[in-house]
Amino acid sequence: MHGVIVRTELIQASWAENPSASSGGKLYLKPENLQPIGAFKLRGAYNKIASLSPEERSRGVITYSSGNHGQGVAYAARALGTKAVIVMPNNAPAIKREATASLGAEIVLVGPASLDRQAKAEELAAQHGYVIVPPFNDEQIIAGQGTMGLEILEDLPEVEAVLVPVGGGGMLSGVAAAIKLSKKSTKIIGVEPELAADAQASLRAGKIVQSTAEQTSRTIADGLRTQSLGAITFEHIRQYVDDILTVSEDEIRQATRWLATNPKTVAEPSGAVAVAGFLFHQDQFPRTALNVAIISGGNIDPQMLQEIKRG
Repeated sequence: MHGVIVRTELIQASWAENPSASSGGKLYLKPENLQPIGAFKLRGAYNKIASLSPEERSRGVITYSSGNHGQGVAYAARALGTKAVIVMPNNAPAIKREATASLGAEIVLVGPASLDRQAKAEELAAQHGYVIVPPFNDEQIIAGQGTMGLEILEDLPEVEAVLVPVGGGGMLSGVAAAIKLSKKSTKIIGVEPELAADAQASLRAGKIVQSTAEQTSRTIADGLRTQSLGAITFEHIRQYVDDILTVSEDEIRQATRWLATNPKTVAEPSGAVAVAGFLFHQDQFPRTALNVAIISGGNIDPQMLQEIKRG
């Protein structure tokens, strides 16, 4: 992935501008918003497409995505010289649709349900022979996202807790496996919106719990509106993740507002949930001195960012 993926360096958080100043130890931020596409998704997408045979790449790739994964697939496909088709929901932010198209991908719009776009992608793959690049439920995708965990351990070997946003679970699965297999004592905490809390419900129930599109579409964190974990990601989460917390819409907005005080850490709401978990829910995980929260993406609509800044 050298030359395509940015090796993001940890940034120690400063609480000077934060009204909810933390007393729970140091927080370091993993700024995946600084990737070429503005989000972590490039890691998994590139790893998956690079693993395909020349014959498979010649057929083109297709994925279904609300935005960031689509951009990752489009960027990686362009870098590897293959066609990309992205099936997106019609309610995806315009900034994400336009960015994906600008990378040379063909865009197909469907309804808001994540199952709708998956079904359309599978239909088009069957018609045209495209190779599907799943957004999260795939070993190569998970392994690509796991490189974040390896980098965290290189930069902060003594890390005690890592907080990770969770939608479909690809990032949480990869980061958790990479860290736990190297340093079992580190706590891995997933964080998701209260309004799209299927991952927490699944972990508690011991089986995959599915939300409706109507339920998940209520959260401002558009990148975390996935209706359920995948079978592969769920098993990784059961094995390697210590807990999953949920955060309110107001907490997500406050974390987004605080992160925007530093140009290097500007986050979209989905990218801010792990920080919100640290700021507002430390009573729900063991007290730790060295913590990392992943900023998973920074592709926020400028108008939304201004509205959030105004409070």
